[in-house]
Amino acid sequence: MAAVFALLLAPLAAAAAGPAVKVSEPQAGTGGSITVSGTGWRPHTLLMILICGQATPARGVIGGTNSCANADGRAVTTDAHGGFARRLPVSEPPVPCPCVVHVATVTGQKADADAAFQVAGHPVKALPAEPAGGRLAMLTDTRLDGSSGLLTWFGAPPSRTLVFTIGNAGSGTLKDPVFHVGTAHGVFAPQWDEQQWRGTLAPGKKAQVELPVELSAGAHGDYTVSLRYDGKVLAEQPWGVGRPWGVTLFWILLCVVVPAAVFRIGMAVVDRVRPPRAGGIRHRGVPRPALRLPRLRTPEPAPDTTSTLPWFTPDNDPGTAAGRLSAPHDDSSTSPTTPTRKGTT
Repeated sequence: MAAVFALLLAPLAAAAAGPAVKVSEPQAGTGGSITVSGTGWRPHTLLMILICGQATPARGVIGGTNSCANADGRAVTTDAHGGFARRLPVSEPPVPCPCVVHVATVTGQKADADAAFQVAGHPVKALPAEPAGGRLAMLTDTRLDGSSGLLTWFGAPPSRTLVFTIGNAGSGTLKDPVFHVGTAHGVFAPQWDEQQWRGTLAPGKKAQVELPVELSAGAHGDYTVSLRYDGKVLAEQPWGVGRPWGVTLFWILLCVVVPAAVFRIGMAVVDRVRPPRAGGIRHRGVPRPALRLPRLRTPEPAPDTTSTLPWFTPDNDPGTAAGRLSAPHDDSSTSPTTPTRKGTT
């Protein structure tokens, strides 16, 4: 049971110790090959193996990948336990030795490891003196904080904050380190932006650093944010940026509304300019019927209901004074209430 537990815990212990690299031969000449093996890497991870000059396992590759024989590098994928083994042809790097076999991840979380190696017959030159003061070391993985707002949905520049923790592994004070933050879209090379962190870090101390990262307006797709210090890439962080659908919606509405408005304006102008047809109607619509108001009838005058006074009964004889007073009208007219006497002159 102890042997079984030891076999089961061996991959976990190797992963906790970090990635490691070993070479089958400490020295070989150009034209030969060596076997490079490693343990403690993430399972199923793509790695790149290079021979680099002006480097040591303690200080790493000083000049970055520009100091490596990139044309003769090899790629390998780790197994389910994070191990690998790969044959590597020996070639001379573009800079003098001391040399190392440099192994680094290609995608995902940044990780690398070096193993000392000597290229037979290649010139050797002492490394440049390590700058006095502190030595920066990454203590935690990087992360991107922040989120996209409504303006980003309409094409505003996406922005995040790159957060990581650094430590001072040197004997001197580390003051105001200068970082380079790069953003790369897809397979393109990153575009670097220099940013300085204001602060002082004593030996053995650590601090959290926050650096702003911003893309161009309307950017979308898969991006990679890289952090570089003193010519060495310290970390890489993927960043997926959504498409600004608000811009697409705006252009769709613009392509629909503007032609419709121009068409309506044009038809209105044509309707105004073109004369109407004789005996016909205009092209644009049918004229509305005139509003007819009901005719108001004038009330008829009320009939004269004046009646003769009951106590006034004039004499029928027109010759008398009473008759003349009561009958000023023509003799031919008769009163509806008084009968006429025949034979009266």
